[in-house]
Amino acid sequence: MDSKSLALYPFVTEAFSYVETLGFSLERLLNSRALDSARFRGKERVLQSIEDGEIQKPGLSGSGEEKTFLELLSYPFSRILVSCINDSYLIRRYALAEAESASKLLKTENKDFLVEIANDFNVSITPFDSHFAMHFTDYIKLANTMKDLKWKLVNRRLKRGYVHITHEEVARLLQEAIRDRIQNALPLDVSSEVCNTCNSHIDEIKEVLQNRKSDINIDDMGEVDTESFPPCISNAISGVSTGANLGHSMRFALTSFLLNVGMTVDEIVDMFNVSPDFDEEKTRYQIEHIAGSSGAPYTPPSCQTMKTYGNCYGGDEFCQKIKHPLNYYRKKLYKKAKKEKEKSQQQDG
Repeated sequence: MDSKSLALYPFVTEAFSYVETLGFSLERLLNSRALDSARFRGKERVLQSIEDGEIQKPGLSGSGEEKTFLELLSYPFSRILVSCINDSYLIRRYALAEAESASKLLKTENKDFLVEIANDFNVSITPFDSHFAMHFTDYIKLANTMKDLKWKLVNRRLKRGYVHITHEEVARLLQEAIRDRIQNALPLDVSSEVCNTCNSHIDEIKEVLQNRKSDINIDDMGEVDTESFPPCISNAISGVSTGANLGHSMRFALTSFLLNVGMTVDEIVDMFNVSPDFDEEKTRYQIEHIAGSSGAPYTPPSCQTMKTYGNCYGGDEFCQKIKHPLNYYRKKLYKKAKKEKEKSQQQDG
């Protein structure tokens, strides 16, 4: 893979090895005036992931080596910035943005290049005239978090253990592998001295990050008291807001819970619209179905069922006393109202 390809796909193993051969020390990356552009581009990568959800890749065809090296070196600097901030929302959003941008590029690459990238992730694909073949074990590993029914193995053409997939589908599946690699590698183990050196960049990113979080805060939706949500629901909302693909059982639990506590179909559709593969028509249909468009409305599963499906997350002291997420919400609301009443009585007294 040439240097321009490594700059566009800096998460591959070969890119890490190549950067090491360049002899750029951490000290030089952080302080050299000659690398100001690389640091600016690294900050830009992070800001674009927050604001746009996509990192714009430069056109490097015909560019000089200097521009290629700066693009390549911007990636480790952006990872340093994300690690210094060490915010789970930012980590997920940054990893997704890098992966989506790479997937968009992969759709334009030739078949041999896709095979090379796939091999770097220990995924074996075989190109044919009109499609690729991927072993079903690799396919399941990459497609298991993707919610659209077309990705379910039962809906795919399977022959002798191999799934037939198109060029674009390979790029989309590799997006999951890329996102997983980037996200699982963060945060890096960076020292406070390194973070202090990057403070001017970090402060700017934190401000944009806080504004973004305020924009997606669902506290403004109706009379719903999000502070009283159980940990499993709060965690699912955090995942959705960063574009994470929730499993089917968790999506059902989240949707049915939000409907039962008073959120509207439109509000829930808006919340899901940052998810990968978002399809408003399908999403609305599914939410309306759970809301009872074709019969009785659904209630969320019990805590025991949530545990069975691996959807129970970080239980607190309230979780030990209840058996259903809705009961958690009701008890929290009751305790909060009681506390406010007592406070009001004390003030009157």
